[in-house]
Amino acid sequence: MPVIERRSSVAAAASWRWPTDVNPVVQRVLSARPIQSPDEMELDLGRLRPVGEFDALQGAVDLLHRHREDRIVIVGDFDADGATSTALMVLCLADLGFSKVSFFVPDRFELGYGLTPEVVERVLDLDPKLLVTVDNGVTSIDGVRAARDAGIDVLVTDHHLPGDELPNANVIVNPNLVGDPFAGKCLAGVGVAFYLLAELGRSLNRPGCVAEYLDLVALGTMADLVPLDHSNRILIGEGLRRIQAGRCRPGIRALCEVSARSCADVTSETLAYQLAPRLNAAGRLDDMAIGVRCLTSTSADEARKLAVRLDALNRERRSIEKRMRNEAAELVDVEELVVAEGLPPVVCLHRDDWHEGIVGLVASRIKDRCHRPVFAFALSGSGALKGSGRSIPGFHLRDALAEIDAGSPGLIERFGGHAMAAGLTLGCDKLEPFRAAIETLGRDRLGPEQLAQRILTDGELNADELTVDVAASLRDAGPWGQGFPEPLFEGRFELVKQRVVGARHLKMTVKLPQSQKQFEAIAFNRQSDGWQAGDLLTLVYRLGLNDYHYGPPIQLIVEYIEQATVSSRH
Repeated sequence: MPVIERRSSVAAAASWRWPTDVNPVVQRVLSARPIQSPDEMELDLGRLRPVGEFDALQGAVDLLHRHREDRIVIVGDFDADGATSTALMVLCLADLGFSKVSFFVPDRFELGYGLTPEVVERVLDLDPKLLVTVDNGVTSIDGVRAARDAGIDVLVTDHHLPGDELPNANVIVNPNLVGDPFAGKCLAGVGVAFYLLAELGRSLNRPGCVAEYLDLVALGTMADLVPLDHSNRILIGEGLRRIQAGRCRPGIRALCEVSARSCADVTSETLAYQLAPRLNAAGRLDDMAIGVRCLTSTSADEARKLAVRLDALNRERRSIEKRMRNEAAELVDVEELVVAEGLPPVVCLHRDDWHEGIVGLVASRIKDRCHRPVFAFALSGSGALKGSGRSIPGFHLRDALAEIDAGSPGLIERFGGHAMAAGLTLGCDKLEPFRAAIETLGRDRLGPEQLAQRILTDGELNADELTVDVAASLRDAGPWGQGFPEPLFEGRFELVKQRVVGARHLKMTVKLPQSQKQFEAIAFNRQSDGWQAGDLLTLVYRLGLNDYHYGPPIQLIVEYIEQATVSSRH
């Protein structure tokens, strides 16, 4: 059973002087988030980390200027960050007078990730003089060498962690290069592209050009789950304002339509959980070129047709994921039964018939269930095992893979990623040696403290704080996301009534003890554990506004339920 704990305020928060119009609940919540001062509530572009601080941009701008009249090919990635980065680069370069710009997104099943020699071979028919990678490239040693050997210049823009060796590109723009002084280490791939294009626009006396595409930047940043530092929250906040005002790409509008959302009601959560999965479905099951064409289309009709196709792919993705998730849960249950000491600290799951485009989603779901790092593997068409990992705080996935690679050369064919998510390729006979190696690392790094599941909350709300004004103030204090979590509250409520809606969601009416004020609550994908009216329940919930304009104006979106004890835990 998870332990429910209250977040601690940052040490400096006690001395902050908040603006008088900031709701006390918002003050309490933000005091427990990684912000340096209340000034970081301001999310206008003028507060963005200055472009001039990013030293690597000047060399990249000079390289682009030299190729302004040449064929340039943008080489993207097959996820939403890669798609938005590709679309941003294509559209903004065209606006800035680069007339010969095209793009290529590798098929993940045939060509794999990044700028490989095979990708270079494919794009030679386009006769490029410059390749620009977005959201990839910093580990593409062989691909960059192949391009340079073919007489093609290469500009790498990426945000992933580099390996021990860097590719021999003409210029590399990546805030995470060792020794790079730029402090914006949390940028997504689309954020790196934004900064480069901002500097390019400034050099061409068009400094505001890239700001026209902040809707794309917001979507890609939310989709990639990068930590939401001040700069990323500015980029998302400005992009959301453009979308909510209807000043967005036809493709963004079309994705909202197939998600049954109006542009005016879009939030950061909409981007992460409605639009991004539909975009990602193309890269997982088909060809991300569909997504890029949707985002770059200037025709509302064409964008709508492409969005409908993305929506269909997403429905197919959900069906495949549900089957794989159930099979993964069965594997975990069997392992728990047959291993006396329970699950290992790092879980490796595999079935030959799993879809390699979905294994990352399965790893994420099982990680949430088991609260330990999880790798899920599928057999690729080439006969290799393609794996994707998701982690918990305290276990850096990419560093763990790098350590295994250094200690057992040849065990891992390829790997890359971040602290919390990583991908790798193994030979079909290398799963068990890898399992042994990663479990050994897990036992060294993960003790009971790290493996204990904790739910961190922002405390309790009383009846006077459970209001539309507070809910709206919390919503407006966002965007919320990775590293800047949405407010989560806990409380003891008396169950008034309950019913199942949509076949699998628990809808409840609850009230605070000693109060007659009732609230609607919903727990998605949750059934009742036999609770009866009058039972006292501990709920962990988000305070949500009703977006559908009927029913009560606020609702408790329940993340966790347990039978409350008679005495308070506080």
